[in-house]
Amino acid sequence: MKLKKQIAVLLALVLFFVAVDFGFYNVFTKRYINHTSEQMQAKSIELDKYLPFDEKSQIVKLDSDFKLKDSLPVIDGAAALYPVFSAFVNAVYPSDSVSFDGENFTKESVLQYTNTRGAYKAVVDGDADLIFCAKPSDEQKKYAEDNGVDLEYVPIGLEAFVFIVNINNPVDNLSTENIKDIYSGKIINWSEVGGNRKFIDPITRNKGSGSQTALISFMNGQKIKKNPVAVFGSPIGFSFRYYVEGLVANGKVKMLSLNGVYPDKENIANKSYPIVGEIYAVYDKANGNENIKPLIDWILSDEGQKIIEESGYVPLK
Repeated sequence: MKLKKQIAVLLALVLFFVAVDFGFYNVFTKRYINHTSEQMQAKSIELDKYLPFDEKSQIVKLDSDFKLKDSLPVIDGAAALYPVFSAFVNAVYPSDSVSFDGENFTKESVLQYTNTRGAYKAVVDGDADLIFCAKPSDEQKKYAEDNGVDLEYVPIGLEAFVFIVNINNPVDNLSTENIKDIYSGKIINWSEVGGNRKFIDPITRNKGSGSQTALISFMNGQKIKKNPVAVFGSPIGFSFRYYVEGLVANGKVKMLSLNGVYPDKENIANKSYPIVGEIYAVYDKANGNENIKPLIDWILSDEGQKIIEESGYVPLK
């Protein structure tokens, strides 16, 4: 009888810890797991899906009469813009100028990918001639200044900075002031903005990433604070529209309207959506590569703007 009681106690303890572990997983861990592929988790994008000169590639394929043969600018940039600048290379570069080993671009390749932080470092260090990114962070600007590099920023298209929530969250619209109050810790519960009685968990990104830099710019000096019990609630995150809609679309999140305006391409083009920014071609003004400016001129032409539009972004024209 005593043994049976001991076994029952042990089973009860096991079930208790299983329940605690399952609850912890569902409340905390599950929301932060990246369910995309290993390559997507490591690089923020699956490079092999958007390779130039590949029949199976998902890039926009346009064969231009404008071609570069010599003095090819080395290109790099942000994850969300990789399909765009890969399509530029596909349109005007020779096919033997790109080398991919199955995981990364080789050192000899004129097409590189190191994401926003790596790209801004590369253009300052001289490892890249032309990068495609959103605005740099203050640290990235300082790195250029400290190294005596004067960067030129040429707008090539438009994009929206968006906020995302779980698809089941009843909130569809917030004001820009709501967002600032959430990220500064003044609003901590979804019930304060028309949602369920749950804490708001404001998710942030890595320092120096394009989207984190955009959030800091949007906050306009207000300090970002996090409620210590927010992890018990329902999250809100942020990114750029195309990255959410085109690259990691999974049906589990939705983009919010801001001030009653949804971030679709039309509202980005007419700038009625309140957080519209430019995407840039960036280069060192002292860079002597003779093909940087002709390439940018082509990107701003009808052909280049067509690639931007058909890739899912909003062209300048």
